[in-house]
Amino acid sequence: MRIFTSKELIEQEKPYRTNFINSLSGFKSLQLLGTKNQDGETNLAIFNSIFHVGANPPYLGLVVRPDGPEHDTLKNILGQEHCTLNNVKEAFYQQAHQTSARYFSGESEFKACDFEEEYIAGFPVPFVKESSIQIGLKLKEIIPVKTNGTTIVIGEIVLIRIDEKYLLDDGMVDLEAAGSITVAGLDSYHRTQKIGRLAYAKPGIEPKEL
Repeated sequence: MRIFTSKELIEQEKPYRTNFINSLSGFKSLQLLGTKNQDGETNLAIFNSIFHVGANPPYLGLVVRPDGPEHDTLKNILGQEHCTLNNVKEAFYQQAHQTSARYFSGESEFKACDFEEEYIAGFPVPFVKESSIQIGLKLKEIIPVKTNGTTIVIGEIVLIRIDEKYLLDDGMVDLEAAGSITVAGLDSYHRTQKIGRLAYAKPGIEPKEL
């Protein structure tokens, strides 16, 4: 086993350090994030920094890296106050990865990466038609992170479209059945395989399979 100090991490080559730290914490949620600006130009970007904030009200959070001139995601969220999350399936993971390329501002990754825009129930921002789980978020809070210049975006879930066959009786989403894949680091994509599901943990009671 090797021990890495903070000094060693800083001294590593940037590509190595980026891959190391990004994959260190394990597998992450993988989503395509759809936005639109006030001129009607759409944007699509792959995100792996999405996290659960709360279930009542239903909030999700995501981390946006420091913005560049060609990065429209945060500007569009601020402008429209809505965005969409769309699960990534194995059938189109390469197209999804391609959305991370630095396209020119205003150039839609929907078109460039061959995804179809879909509008649902009057929601102002497009979903990815190819996805089997579609989530509409309304902006609730923006939290600047002074430490590294990133931005945390908190959104309230105001719309979900999912086939009921992917919902278990207790409300659990069967992500494997829905075809969702996951990611380690920035570019290592993985299928999932369920090991088991356990009952709510209580002191003094052995874990029980559901």
